[in-house]
Amino acid sequence: MKFKTLIPALALLACIACAQVGKPFPEQNVLAIKKGVTTKEEVRRLFGEPWRTGYEDGEQTWTYGNYRYTVLGQRENADLVVRFNDKDVVTSYSYSATKN
Repeated sequence: MKFKTLIPALALLACIACAQVGKPFPEQNVLAIKKGVTTKEEVRRLFGEPWRTGYEDGEQTWTYGNYRYTVLGQRENADLVVRFNDKDVVTSYSYSATKN
């Protein structure tokens, strides 16, 4: 009798035991970014508000990230970091994704 209640409990635990950090962003827009051309406002229109902001080597950075993990080891991650100069123009960016 305990076995019948154990299976649904384990299934529920597997569904609950996942985590998401960040928020989804339109990954298809990454190719629209042009170094030395795209402005901060254009990035905001393409991707919305950044999930995280900071500085790297004196340049402001915006990070868009969506990180999903499950107890079973499956994961989907996407990460976009955009760097701006003091004129609010993109100096560089990096995009990475893992889809399992």
